[in-house]
Amino acid sequence: MPATRPNVIVFLTDDQGYGDLSCMGCTDFRTPHLDHMAQGGVRFTDWYSNSPVCSPSRASLLTGRYPGKAGVRSILAGHRTATGLPAQVPTLATALKELGYSTYMSGKWHLGLAQASRPQNHGFDHWFGHMAGCIDYYSHIFYWGANRGGPGVNPTHDLWQDGEEIWEDGRYFTELITEHAIDYVREAAHNEQPFFLYVPYNAPHYPMHAPEKYVDRFRHLPWDRRIMAAMISAVDDSVGEILAEVERLGLAQDTLSVFTADNGPSRETRNWLDGTLDPYYGGSAGALKGHKFSLYDGGIREPGILNWPAAVSGGQVLSEPVASMDVFPTAVAAAGGDPQQYELDGTSLLPYVCVGQTPAPRDLFWEMGPQTAIRRGSMKLVLSGKLVEEAPAEDAIHLADLSVDMGERINLKDRDPRLTQELKEAAEAWRAEIEERWDREFSPERQGTV
Repeated sequence: MPATRPNVIVFLTDDQGYGDLSCMGCTDFRTPHLDHMAQGGVRFTDWYSNSPVCSPSRASLLTGRYPGKAGVRSILAGHRTATGLPAQVPTLATALKELGYSTYMSGKWHLGLAQASRPQNHGFDHWFGHMAGCIDYYSHIFYWGANRGGPGVNPTHDLWQDGEEIWEDGRYFTELITEHAIDYVREAAHNEQPFFLYVPYNAPHYPMHAPEKYVDRFRHLPWDRRIMAAMISAVDDSVGEILAEVERLGLAQDTLSVFTADNGPSRETRNWLDGTLDPYYGGSAGALKGHKFSLYDGGIREPGILNWPAAVSGGQVLSEPVASMDVFPTAVAAAGGDPQQYELDGTSLLPYVCVGQTPAPRDLFWEMGPQTAIRRGSMKLVLSGKLVEEAPAEDAIHLADLSVDMGERINLKDRDPRLTQELKEAAEAWRAEIEERWDREFSPERQGTV
């Protein structure tokens, strides 16, 4: 391990499929900057989000816990008093700030709008972005729910800097995120202080907006893929700009960067913006089954890249199952802290990426509404698994061997009933523990929010 504590940058995208980076197999458009980041470090083939939807997955990434232990199990409301991440749950920003880091966020929060849930109360010295689940990329208005009948939800402007509302009408939000992120990097470099920069892009979440300069790159693609490619390419260029600034400032060797996404691609009809109710198919989960909201791998297996030139050899492709909740202990350990002083479900990836030490075997778990899932080794069991939101369950019990069937096409539950029962009992026991913890500590009644 280098003697110098690294800067830490975490890039996150929104509703991006496993198959929508060229280094992950995408063939109809390229993501050269993220490919370069992967070539210089580690690309994970089996990186998982801890939830198939955005708020819980973000809570896990920032706290190192399963969503039910972090206090966020579902998509959070977007009104200005909506509660979210509980004040008592430490975040990565909290932990690194205690280690002497300056801490910044630029992008999408979606972990609560009530004062106690906002970024400044979860360890961030400075922050810019929006707090609800989605905004118009140019007006920065949160409009979801306005067309749901009855009183609905009024459209609300949602752009902030350090807790104060600001206006940047007409500016493309992906580029605004990047500008503020670069400003933060320059400020940290000027102060000669190690920094943590969290860059959660809202792209390619709907609405499907992209500047003409990006759309023009992909005129050869069908409309749905053209806009998706344009939005992801804007993110790819942005990541490249931020990392180029880090290099220009002489900080590249000592910067630990991570890139992943919050959940799989959306099939929501509102992606189209044309009034139709057809499911959207512009994003790709590659060979995986399922989408956003699903506990099949298409909803939770994501692109995963880690880069740290001073400590991690480039060109690695690693296939052990890892998860976004591992970012917290990895970054804290790299910064010289002790992850064991926190309640964590994740584990540090440093031994794996730095010296090739295979991680200790562990079960990974997920829950979403009626769905529960477990992965043990290459075996994955899904209970009441859905392909998309509001669809009926595909199977009451589905067992797959991901080493030979990454698309979870073949149900092995009857071929190995002993293993099926063993994994089912383990998943149900974990889910029962989550439910008990939730009722005891995090339920709305306990927090006084109902």
